[in-house]
Amino acid sequence: MIRHTTQAARLLPWTGDGGKPCYLLGDGEGYVSRVADNIESVQLGMAADLLGHVEDLLSDRSATPEQLRYVVARLAESLREVHRVPRSRGARLVGEAVRADHPE
Repeated sequence: MIRHTTQAARLLPWTGDGGKPCYLLGDGEGYVSRVADNIESVQLGMAADLLGHVEDLLSDRSATPEQLRYVVARLAESLREVHRVPRSRGARLVGEAVRADHPE
């Protein structure tokens, strides 16, 4: 019996060779899914910490252009990582909706 699935691929919170996106097919309950959940949680926590640092730096009138450039670069990195979280979760939500509309 051939089984067709409408399962959505999960965009993982890391990239592969050359910065290519990595995806996971599964039920969301396996080891790699738990690792990805943990990494997403760490990324979100680090983004929150970075925002606190940015607020402090912006209120410091003696901040140098080099310090500001550095923190902007870290913000860009963090935003890139954190942006993957809703993209991944949104794609999974769409996949769940499709499966609900077409149960096996």
